[in-house]
Amino acid sequence: MARDEFELQDHGEPMVIGSDRGSSVAKDVVNVDEHKRHNSDSSKAPTGVSVDRISNNDPDGYNNVLEDTTHPQYTAKAWTSQRKWMILIAMWFVQVSQNYNAAVFPSMFPFIEEHFNKTSEQANIGQMLFLVLYAFGCELWAPFSEDFGRKWVLFSSLFLVFCWQILLGASPTFTAILVARALGGLSSAGGSVTLGMVADMYEPETQFQAVAFTCFGSVSGSVFAPIISGIVAMTLGGRWVAYMSVILAGLTILIHLFIVPETRAEVLLDRKAKLIRATDAEGPGKDIKGPWEANPLKSRLQPKAIWKMLYRPYVLLITEPIVLFNSLLSGFSDALIFSGLESFGYIMAKWNFNQAQVGYCFASLMIGYIIGWALWSLHYRLNPGRPAKNNNCPEERLWLLCWVVPLEAAGLIGLAFCSLGPKYGVPWIAPLICVGLVGIANYGIYIATIDYLIAAYGPYAASATGGNGFCRDLFAGLAALYTKKAYTTIAVNTPYELVWPTLIFGIIGIALAIPVYVFYFKGEWFRVRSKYAMKLEAERQGH
Repeated sequence: MARDEFELQDHGEPMVIGSDRGSSVAKDVVNVDEHKRHNSDSSKAPTGVSVDRISNNDPDGYNNVLEDTTHPQYTAKAWTSQRKWMILIAMWFVQVSQNYNAAVFPSMFPFIEEHFNKTSEQANIGQMLFLVLYAFGCELWAPFSEDFGRKWVLFSSLFLVFCWQILLGASPTFTAILVARALGGLSSAGGSVTLGMVADMYEPETQFQAVAFTCFGSVSGSVFAPIISGIVAMTLGGRWVAYMSVILAGLTILIHLFIVPETRAEVLLDRKAKLIRATDAEGPGKDIKGPWEANPLKSRLQPKAIWKMLYRPYVLLITEPIVLFNSLLSGFSDALIFSGLESFGYIMAKWNFNQAQVGYCFASLMIGYIIGWALWSLHYRLNPGRPAKNNNCPEERLWLLCWVVPLEAAGLIGLAFCSLGPKYGVPWIAPLICVGLVGIANYGIYIATIDYLIAAYGPYAASATGGNGFCRDLFAGLAALYTKKAYTTIAVNTPYELVWPTLIFGIIGIALAIPVYVFYFKGEWFRVRSKYAMKLEAERQGH
């Protein structure tokens, strides 16, 4: 569900990282040399303007360019905790809205089948288009937020999605529905921007709780969708499933517009530089520039750099075992949730649940997510030495996942046998408990794999997690193509018709969980043989 992509800082280096729904654009990161700060000369500083005398780059001894490394007091990192959490709560709604749109479409299938005379397989094409293009959409939106700022890039994404959801609800033809879904996925920025804002506001050692909360919003959206849309579809009709997402998107736009400010450091520093020049037009502040004023857009957007930024996630995905196997696990886990949007209906039909009641059952998945979020938050809070310890040994970040990842396979295998139904004495609550176990594991896999890749790849973590996020979205999209066939063509007309597909998923879950333990115990062996991770490992050894 959410794939969530975000920008974090590790070892003093900024990086764009993918995690939520949708994959990230990995940005090639270079070290920024710290300017040595000297004592400021208050007698030369212009009245009412704070300009640090940090270098001798100009005759007056003032640094002409404001940078986030030398003037963090002018960036979002200097904001109060209360202000940051107000923004995080607003961004939680943004994450929920975007992932709600991704997961709401299956509730329209009965309407599409009846109104447009289409099969469920044909309707599933709309789900596949949205999710696959969502992966590419995040890759496309991320660099714009890096070079134009967060607020208006995210606003543009939200507004476009709002428009395409209107088209979805009012579509006169099935083709128009497919177009609306495709453009909706491509227009979704996802975590590529929202989680990047977390890095704008927090230092590496303090950002985990904010990241965990924002990721929780990402996974929550795909759970709210079947719960709400199931009721709407039965009471108001299929078109209102889309219109409810329009209402949610509209409210999200207003929340974002009035609560969420610009957080990108370069934008804030450019604004501060303009203020300094305006208030000290005749003094030493007249030559102060912001980082983007000193480095125009044309010089930042070089075709070669953009191309390198776009292809590196896929290079790491193919050539790096750590990236590949973590991404496969994360992608498979996300695909399970979107398979469940359809397959859970088949299973709960054994207890004669209708569409709305099946939607209510997804509350068990939400409970699993809440437990997973609480586990990782408590683990971080109860281990105050975690940041330093984990920076020295990235594999330590997989410790809790080693205990949690078996819950995915256990939940799937349990769900498989629970799908035998009431004829075999299985109570309806049993499959819900199994789904809750899958939810705990899914959240853990989501946050832990990204956390590990950040630490293992340092300045290349953007590319590493970009491949991770891309797999999550791609696998979720492909799930729309095979789910119904899996549950309607294997062991047909036998008591095990629903058992075998879920059992197969459980066995795959066991196989994909094995690399977690391999990397926990032998991850260093893989890292020292990686040309990307070697540089960061050398820096660790040097310290």
